[in-house]
Amino acid sequence: MSEAGTESLQVEATGETVGEAKWAALRELEKLRPGIDKAAVRFQVVSEGERGLLGVGFAPARVIASVEAGPALEEEEPDTAAPVDESELAAEVREVIERILDAVGVRARIEIVEDDETVTATVVGRELGLVIGKHGQTIDAIQYLANAIVWRGRGDERKAVVVDAAGYRARREATLGALAQRSAERAVSSASPVELEPMTAVERKVVHVCLKDYAGVVTRSEGTEPNRFVVIDPV
Repeated sequence: MSEAGTESLQVEATGETVGEAKWAALRELEKLRPGIDKAAVRFQVVSEGERGLLGVGFAPARVIASVEAGPALEEEEPDTAAPVDESELAAEVREVIERILDAVGVRARIEIVEDDETVTATVVGRELGLVIGKHGQTIDAIQYLANAIVWRGRGDERKAVVVDAAGYRARREATLGALAQRSAERAVSSASPVELEPMTAVERKVVHVCLKDYAGVVTRSEGTEPNRFVVIDPV
């Protein structure tokens, strides 16, 4: 528990080993607080990971790193004012995510980047471990809710809403991409289907897209939520 007058920074990171996951977490903490005292960082190992056999059954190591941020400055409300050039859709995404974060008790700033296909909302703040959640379940739920609320009544004018925090999406996508490649190689070499671990709909889509043009395999999803998983079939 933090002492009075202090706040804690917390991030979650993954890697092929616990050591790599800890190193990734340190880099994320340094982005949030440059010059942070590395010796003061505490690590909680969520999962030591599974190396699997020839890529089958691989699961990354996962850690949560936290550090006291020092005496807290005078409390300030996050700057939630929307930029004057922000679109109506981007402003609606911002409002929805701010309401969700407020409901779970997280104080943060939302940075919006919009292009022709996607509205990406990045959560910036201290309690990002709470925003991401175990195995990304919380941030995926926030993203699902944001899409469901924003898409109502928009018809063909829909844009995908992506919710990110502390670079989680890029790290997880890289991990899933590596897993997909190794598993596809295994499926081709063994001429047998390879089943991956249960994943969220967001993560399954990453695997499907990664292997869409991979020669010699096709992918499909099986099972029921929350245990739905990807199967890689050789062809």
